[in-house]
Amino acid sequence: MNDHQRNGIGMTSQRTRNRLVKRLRDNGIKDETVLDVIAQTPRHLFVDEALSHRAYEDTALPIGNGQTISQPYIVARMTETLLAAGPLEKVLEIGTGSGYQTAVLSPLVKKVYSVERIEPLQKRAAQRLRELGYRNLSLKLSDGSWGWPEYGPFDGIIAAAAPEQVPDSLLQQLADGGRLIMPVGGAEQKLVLITRHGEHFSRKTLESVKFVPFLPGVQN
Repeated sequence: MNDHQRNGIGMTSQRTRNRLVKRLRDNGIKDETVLDVIAQTPRHLFVDEALSHRAYEDTALPIGNGQTISQPYIVARMTETLLAAGPLEKVLEIGTGSGYQTAVLSPLVKKVYSVERIEPLQKRAAQRLRELGYRNLSLKLSDGSWGWPEYGPFDGIIAAAAPEQVPDSLLQQLADGGRLIMPVGGAEQKLVLITRHGEHFSRKTLESVKFVPFLPGVQN
C-alpha cells in the first residue's frame, strides 16, 4: 500500500482526520495520545470504498455481514478508558470487525490479541492490518465468549458487541488489576468498565450505547 492511499485525499485527507480529532476533543476525549493515534489511523481504509468519503464523520458505518465499524467517539472513549490506569502489556479484543479498533490499539499497547466470529470479516481485517504494517497483533477466527485463554490473563479486554451479561469466561481471563470495557444489555445497552481486584470485580456504568448483539458460534 502506498503513502498516497494511506494518507488519503479530499474527504479522506489528514485535514479531515484532524477535524474529526477536534470534534472528539470537543466531545470530551482528553487523552492526547489516543487522539494522536486516531489522527494517524486511516479509517477510510477500514470501510468499503463507496463509503470512504464518510469515514471521518463521527458515526458508525456498515462493514457488511450485518456488522458496523464503531463510531470514532466510542472507539476513543473505550480506548481512553482502557488506558486510564496506565500502560497495558496485553489486550484482548472481542470482535475484530473491520480492524479499525485493533489498529487504534496497536500503537498504544505492547500486544493485541483479537478474535472475530465472522470469517469474511476476519480475513479482510487480517489482510488490511498486515498491508498497513501493524505487527504486534495476533488474530483468530473464534467465538468471542471463549476469549483466548491460552494467552491470558490480559491487562485489558475490550469488546465491540453487547451480551446480556458479561461472560464469566472473560472475567476469568482478566489479570488482577486488569480492566474490561464492553457494552452490556439488550434493547437498552450501557457501556461498563469492570476492574478486577483479586476475586472481586468492581463495576462502573459509563454511558448509554448501541452495539450489535454478542452472538455465539463461528459464521463462515
